[in-house]
Amino acid sequence: MMAGGEGGDFPKLQNDTFLRAARGEETEHVPVWCMRQAGRYLPEFRESRAGKDFFETCRSPEACCELTLQPLRRFPFDAAIIFSDILVVPQAMGMDVQMVAGKGPTFPEPLKEPEDLQRLRVKVDVGKELGYVFKAITLTRHKIEGKVPLIGFTGAPWTLMSYMIEGGGSNTHSKAKRWLYRHPEASHMLLRMLTDVIVEYLLGQVAAGAQALQVFESHAGILGPIEFKEFSLPYLRDIARRVKDKLKEAGQDVPMIAFAKDAHYGLEDLSQSHYEVVGLDWTIDPQSARERTGGKVSLQGNMDPCALYAPKEQISDIVKKMLEGFGTRGYIANLGHGLYPDMDPENVGAFVEAVHQHSKEMIKQM
Repeated sequence: MMAGGEGGDFPKLQNDTFLRAARGEETEHVPVWCMRQAGRYLPEFRESRAGKDFFETCRSPEACCELTLQPLRRFPFDAAIIFSDILVVPQAMGMDVQMVAGKGPTFPEPLKEPEDLQRLRVKVDVGKELGYVFKAITLTRHKIEGKVPLIGFTGAPWTLMSYMIEGGGSNTHSKAKRWLYRHPEASHMLLRMLTDVIVEYLLGQVAAGAQALQVFESHAGILGPIEFKEFSLPYLRDIARRVKDKLKEAGQDVPMIAFAKDAHYGLEDLSQSHYEVVGLDWTIDPQSARERTGGKVSLQGNMDPCALYAPKEQISDIVKKMLEGFGTRGYIANLGHGLYPDMDPENVGAFVEAVHQHSKEMIKQM
């Protein structure tokens, strides 16, 4: 593990609004960041990435640092998220993943049958296999100069499992779900293997300097409530509990965010799963999310990314309604999913500005 964490070796944090909101504390404004804020909607991102292999970029700490910082040079975001990919975990376990133009991430040899689990590395030395992510985090913590906190992240076990079996993106995820119904034991075995690696990976990110952690269960909505409770939720809980226990031993406390896309039915459960923050997609009503989570957690989200195609004045109104729905305490503004490549950076700026401006006024009037 690399040294780091909250030692005196990093520049002092100047804006901790995001961390305070994650813990439900009072803030002067509602903090805001965007999933995929380092992305193809920025011309400078496309320029930096031109002609380079995607995973090669992920393995270059300097490139990851540069891409993480690009959006902060343009917009007053309240947090940065390290540039990386969720599929570095299956790679660390010995699977080949390639980024194919026009097709996205592709596994040339996906897992087909339970015996294929024998191909995976059971004991992963995360320092050796994923040290490049840790180096990127440490470098970025220095280069960010304490402007805003840096978020580390991972994919959740079920989401990674579905990629490893499907061999890439899918509409139905029927190959992966087939495992859940036909090979439940092998499925749990794989999910446990993934959980073990993820726990070590997240702890390594904190040791390297990550100040918050987000777990992406992007494929939660493919499951129904019963499957979610069996194949997703226990592992999400296990990750948070184990990471927190380990950090407690070291006297550290890092807020964790669970983002289970399209898992409406899981809101109550997620709010009692050791995460400080539950991220929401845009299909959930802010007020009902507040009622259903009963003030147990902070909430993050959940503007429809496509609202950024609206004229700027309208973006401001949409943001205002969203803030009124969530309230300003224990809330982190975000989109309900990532930014799309064809979005106008100016509209992203309008979103950030609207969050800051409206929330400041609302907090003053309280």
